[in-house]
Amino acid sequence: MQDADQFLSLAGIAGVFVGFGALISVRSGDPSEADEVSSMRWVVSLGIWVIIAALAPVIISRYDIADHELWLVCSLLALVLFAVMVAVNGWAPETRQRRATAMVVAQAVPTVWLPTVSIVLALALVALGLFPDQEPALYLTAVTVGLFGAALSLLGLVFSQPYPAAASDPAALPATGGSSA
Repeated sequence: MQDADQFLSLAGIAGVFVGFGALISVRSGDPSEADEVSSMRWVVSLGIWVIIAALAPVIISRYDIADHELWLVCSLLALVLFAVMVAVNGWAPETRQRRATAMVVAQAVPTVWLPTVSIVLALALVALGLFPDQEPALYLTAVTVGLFGAALSLLGLVFSQPYPAAASDPAALPATGGSSA
């Protein structure tokens, strides 16, 4: 398979996103806001999806499956896993709570829905066999857009974190219970 190195590289990069998402999720013991939990789950889920989708053609091609059959099997697997991932993330209580706010639509369009539509469209074109000469490119595009979506989501998550208050800011200092006499 000619694209094996590209797929393995994408899987490795996605692993970094999964690691960063997991690191952010355990950075403190404080309870997180629903928006933050939902974003972390999306970054980690999408990163894991990219790893699986990137490794699928490399592994499946070892069974002497090639051409349209290879890309069909990989696309169907990727579509099913993607649908399960979106459903599980959508049913999570934090995601439902996040959707209840008006701002979520404006925030989710570029980081969630645009990559989602692009991924599904590219994989559906492969599964339907409409462009047989372009199937490897369409599949690679879907996986790369998944990685791009994870990167955008991680970036959004990082920028949504509050800036820590400076120690010299009197409002940021913890209140002391006692008085000095």
